Amino acid sequence: MQGFWSLTVYNKHHFFHANGLDRFSLGTKNKNLTFADDGSLTLTVGGDAPTEPATLANWLPAPADAFSVYLRAYWPDGSILDGTWAPPAVERVGG
Repeated sequence: MQGFWSLTVYNKHHFFHANGLDRFSLGTKNKNLTFADDGSLTLTVGGDAPTEPATLANWLPAPADAFSVYLRAYWPDGSILDGTWAPPAVERVGG
């Protein structure tokens, strides 16, 4: 990979969501993300904090009310630029 990526959450006022982890984004900088055996990565945004350490590494706190999520790719490769790769859709779980 030539660049890096980040997934950032903002509250309804477009500010970072204050949380006990002081975590506002996940991405390449997070060296403890847990990948599935097939190499896929599942990130969880919002809800209650997971209790398992491996799952906690992939959790991004978010407010209970409205929020937005931004995925940024810095120095992306051609598949992102030409649209042949796109991130999977956000899937709402529960609630």
